Amino acid sequence: MNHQGSCLCGAIHFEVKQDLTTADACHCTQCRKWSGHYLASVDVKRNALNIHNDEQLAWYHSSKKVRRGFCKTCGSSLFFDPLDQQKHDWTSVALGAFDKPTQAKLNLHIFVAEKGDYYELMDGVKQNQR
Repeated sequence: MNHQGSCLCGAIHFEVKQDLTTADACHCTQCRKWSGHYLASVDVKRNALNIHNDEQLAWYHSSKKVRRGFCKTCGSSLFFDPLDQQKHDWTSVALGAFDKPTQAKLNLHIFVAEKGDYYELMDGVKQNQR
C-alpha cells in the first residue's frame, strides 16, 4: 500500500510504501510540547519512507537518542527518528500529516504519567505509564 502526506504548507511531501496498521499516542512532556497536544504516530520501516523536498526539513535533536523532524516553513511536526539506526530500522510518522485515511488503529497510549491534566483517556486503548 502507498500512503502520502505532507506538512501544513505543502513544502514537504512524503510517501510510505507499506501498510499502516498499529499506532501509538505518546503523552510525554516532549511530545506534548512539540505537537501542542500529544503525538499520534505510526512506525514505518526506513526503506519504506520517501521524503520529497527534504531541504525544507529541519531536525531537532531532542535527546542523545532521537531527533524530531519538522517543516522549516510552517513548523509542522512530522517525524520522530531514533538515531541508532542499527538498533532501530524505523521512523515514526505523525498520523495527522497523512493526506487520506490510513486505516491505522491506535493500540497503545505511552507515557500516560506525563499526560496533560486537561483531557482524559476514555477510549479503552491500553495505557502504559512510561
